[in-house]
Amino acid sequence: MQRKSLTRDECPIARSLERVGEWWSILIMRDALQGLRRFDEFSRSLGIAPNMLTRRLNALVEAGMLERRAYSERPPRHEYVPTAKGEDFRMVLMSLVAWGNRHYAEEGASVELVERETGRPVQPMFANAEGRVVPLDQCVLQAGPAASAGMRERLALLDAKP
Repeated sequence: MQRKSLTRDECPIARSLERVGEWWSILIMRDALQGLRRFDEFSRSLGIAPNMLTRRLNALVEAGMLERRAYSERPPRHEYVPTAKGEDFRMVLMSLVAWGNRHYAEEGASVELVERETGRPVQPMFANAEGRVVPLDQCVLQAGPAASAGMRERLALLDAKP
C-alpha cells in the first residue's frame, strides 16, 4: 500500500508534515541549524543508516529546506546548508524545545532557549504585526484568502464550538 501524499492538502500543517514530518528529517534540520553540514557529521550525530540519511537529505533538498553545495571534486563531496526556508524552521524547533521541556522533561530541561545577553529563559510567543504579544487564548484560526468552501465550513464549525 502506498502512503497518501499530503502535498495537495489544503491544511498548512498537513503540507508541512509532508516535507518534514518524518522524525529523521526534523533531527537532520536540528543538526543543520546547529551548524552541522557534512554527511559524516550528520551520520555521527544521529547514528542513522547511510541509505536513510541519503534519502532524508535528498528529500530536504527537494523540499527547499537544505541546499547541497560541493566542497570537494575529488572525491565528489557535498555539504548541506539550510536555505531561508530551512532557517524559518528554527521557530518550529524552538517551539518543540519549549513543549518538550514542559511536558517530557521530568528530570529537568537538558536544553533551554535563553536570551544571549542575559541568559534568562525565553518562551515562544505570538505577536501581532506591531510586535505586541498576543496570548494564545486570544488567537483564533480563520479562513485565509485561498480557503476553499470546505475549509471555510470546517473553520466555522470550529469557531462555533464552546
